[in-house]
Amino acid sequence: MNEKLIDFPTLVAITEAELNLNELIAQIISPSTGAVGMFTGIVRAITTRNDPHQTEYLDYDAYRPMAEAKMTQIAVEIRSHWSSIEGIAIVQRIGRVSPGTITVLVACSASHRDEGVFDAAHYGIDRLKEIVPIWKKEVGLAGEIWVEGDYRPNPGE
Repeated sequence: MNEKLIDFPTLVAITEAELNLNELIAQIISPSTGAVGMFTGIVRAITTRNDPHQTEYLDYDAYRPMAEAKMTQIAVEIRSHWSSIEGIAIVQRIGRVSPGTITVLVACSASHRDEGVFDAAHYGIDRLKEIVPIWKKEVGLAGEIWVEGDYRPNPGE
């Protein structure tokens, strides 16, 4: 089969709905898919490193148009670095999210596991944290705090 004729799926989304991993993965596989590498972020009830504390819930917010545009940019970057990647899903949950709940998914599919699926998913979550405008407020026993990311937009971004 000529790969140039295959239109591999790309799913980027900001959602308030619970993330169903099986449904999301089903959207990025094709008959040639043999592997999916993914990262899922989950709300911790207890943070043990740096400043140990308990979390009651996280409240995520995003500027949807820009966030989804940046997520699409990440998918393009993944495809430019790993030409063997077939499907890509980058999905971020927003709203109030309780401990034990999945907040983000970055998944990449390919015909084989040794074709970059793990590296591509790792790259995807790192870039998401770096450039996508998503804000997180952590609420715990000691009060609430907005968790700052490192991204500062360059002029024109």
